[in-house]
Amino acid sequence: MAVTVEQGVVEGRATRWAKVVDQTKCIGCHACTTACKSEHQVPLGVTRTYVKYVDKGHFPQARRHFQVTRCNQCADPPCVAACPTAAMHQRPDGIVDFDKSICIGCKACIASCPYDAIFINPEDHSAEKCNFCAHRIDVGLEPSCVVVCPTQALVIGDMNDPLSLVSEIIHREAVSVRRPEKETHPKLFYKGADQVTLDPLGARLPDGGLFMWAEQGNVSHQVPSGHPGPHNSSAAAVLSYDIPHRAPWDFRVSLYTFTKSVAAGAYLMPLLLAVLGILPWYSAEWGWGAAVPSMAGLVLTGIILIWDLDHPERFWMVLLKPQPRSWLVRGGFIITGYGGVLAAHLAASFVGRADLTPMLAWVGGPLALMTAVYTAFLFAQAKARDLWQSPLLPAHLAVQALMAGGAVMLVQRPDPDLLGPVSWFFGLSVVLHLALAVGEVAVGHPTAHAALAARNMTRGRFAGFFWSGMVLAVAAFFLSGSYPVPAALAGLMGLLAYEHAYVQAGQSVPLA
Repeated sequence: MAVTVEQGVVEGRATRWAKVVDQTKCIGCHACTTACKSEHQVPLGVTRTYVKYVDKGHFPQARRHFQVTRCNQCADPPCVAACPTAAMHQRPDGIVDFDKSICIGCKACIASCPYDAIFINPEDHSAEKCNFCAHRIDVGLEPSCVVVCPTQALVIGDMNDPLSLVSEIIHREAVSVRRPEKETHPKLFYKGADQVTLDPLGARLPDGGLFMWAEQGNVSHQVPSGHPGPHNSSAAAVLSYDIPHRAPWDFRVSLYTFTKSVAAGAYLMPLLLAVLGILPWYSAEWGWGAAVPSMAGLVLTGIILIWDLDHPERFWMVLLKPQPRSWLVRGGFIITGYGGVLAAHLAASFVGRADLTPMLAWVGGPLALMTAVYTAFLFAQAKARDLWQSPLLPAHLAVQALMAGGAVMLVQRPDPDLLGPVSWFFGLSVVLHLALAVGEVAVGHPTAHAALAARNMTRGRFAGFFWSGMVLAVAAFFLSGSYPVPAALAGLMGLLAYEHAYVQAGQSVPLA
């Protein structure tokens, strides 16, 4: 059958490639894994495809279930929307492919994938995953995993061809997809798969830290496989083999959210006071006092963002080769615009034209607010992380920015007439931050993933950071009236601790 990939048609008909994994035929031999590694020269320690094992039942009534795990070739791929440079892209025939030459290593695609199918290649530092062996498809060959499967458990075909075996199976037989609630419309279908394998929280971890042939792994920033708490199945199910999984964003993203709050809040808080008539427009607190710490925080934010890239030398592509649906791109333009306003504010203050700064505030205020809150939309694009899908997050980030801005003003020791109002607004922002933080964890969560992430934040691996942040915020509130500088420092440290707990707990739930 002739394939014209450029137009995505087969004999004049639009093509939609799909794959069916018949788990009733899979014997767990790992031939697909080794063939994929050989075909694509995948390094040790990472895989494009692998077979997960789950043992279900009690001896002698026990059975081993397999799940061939890989990219789901989504019809609506979140990784494509999140990628800032279109390195992850969808071909006309539906295959989600990648271009390593323009990958900046931001890991947004990994954070967005609900199936944990993408990884950073440790040799070339670019994002990689199963791409349906697109180079073989283009010349009329089947993917290497399909060719080597000894039981024909893997089948590919055109979903739009009613005569293809894939089309016949998915339209006439009972098949399942992983995490349909994410609305990615996967084109990887499982026939005869058990829920204890499809649900990443359906089986418990084995005892002793051991899998069948290996330890559970000790990789950096590891996400544990299976469910460390009560699992989502009544079956006696234990995960018997899996690969190590990594959280994409480490402490640098936690730090970036903090420095960005400082950069936005140091401008927003004096602006708020000036608008209310409490702070004179031509005062030092509005001139140098707003622009200098804001610019310092913004510069630090930019440095951290570039530091977090696996290809930092390509950071310029975010602005010069943008994929506009990505909130990394939108945030990059927002930060750049905000930096331009701050530079103009500094220049006006330096040349003695403070009369220009109120006019700049008409642009700087909205940009500062967008700088504070755009991360909520960036996190929302990370569809894999249920804890971050909160409609309150934009408001919470705005409050955190005001809290950081109030702390910066208190550290600067403003005019005695301003000390009372600044302390009052700082205390109010602390109260709102505490209320929103408590609301995020105390109110019921819509999914098991979100509930487990919240538990990891308050009672698990990141509880120390979370409760330290809460205690320091309470201390900041009570100190704000009498001891402004200690209150400000406590507030800033508490905010940083909370940000780290929130960002890391959101990535701590197994996805595969």
